[in-house]
Amino acid sequence: MKEAFEDREALLGELRRLRQALRELTPPLEALLRRRGFEVYKKNPSEDLLVPAPQHLQQYYQRMKKYSFRLFLRDVIKYQEGFSTQQVVHYATAEVTKEYIGYLLQLGLLEPHQGGYRLRKRPIKSFGETLEWFLAETLKREFAAEALWGVKFRRPRIGGDYDLVAKVDASILYMEVKSSPPKQIYQSEIRAFLKRVEDLAPEVAVFFMDTELRMKDKIVPMFQEEGLRPQRLYKELFHAPDRIYIINAKGSVAANVQRVLSHALRRKD
Repeated sequence: MKEAFEDREALLGELRRLRQALRELTPPLEALLRRRGFEVYKKNPSEDLLVPAPQHLQQYYQRMKKYSFRLFLRDVIKYQEGFSTQQVVHYATAEVTKEYIGYLLQLGLLEPHQGGYRLRKRPIKSFGETLEWFLAETLKREFAAEALWGVKFRRPRIGGDYDLVAKVDASILYMEVKSSPPKQIYQSEIRAFLKRVEDLAPEVAVFFMDTELRMKDKIVPMFQEEGLRPQRLYKELFHAPDRIYIINAKGSVAANVQRVLSHALRRKD
């Protein structure tokens, strides 16, 4: 078992090395976008980014792989002006939550306040920007991709930000990143995502929701309402024509992204 694990890790390491070499031999992401008429004028915003100093980013990224930690960060942002431990004990045990609080204090992201805690950097509008950063880091670190988040283009045909745009090998991946639960997603958001997909024409388009709830109950029917017929790829991962994927965070974000990329590379349509 140990040898099989080591062989797998070695294979993944070699794959990352080869993809890194291919990335360096192909045009950069912004050049690929310019070929399609998309000129980047804003990327990687930091106004609402909740991340520590650079020397702590590797460990912080590893922490963010835990769904309970990401939900904890959402609560911290919700109560950023001041909160007690009890206010943020929703998705982990009290012991784990106290450890999370101690970790953020150690990083300098939290500070003591009136018997409780508050964010040191305020205000932060939402968890969305930090989640986009995490997804971009996942593509960079796990798949040797070039990735940008919070992208705005000098191209007014379709408005709004493109949450995440990446170059995987020589292909463009566009990902819509949602931190809200399914009940807070509206039909207009699905329609806007599909319009951006049609305009950008990426090789892979992903609608990602940071939830472990079922996609089949509400989100898949909303895509059906727009004329698509998503098919189940794996558990709560779905795919539709033109390389459109609907995924959630159940299990592992990186593993779900890997399944999307593997499936997209093998499709013929």
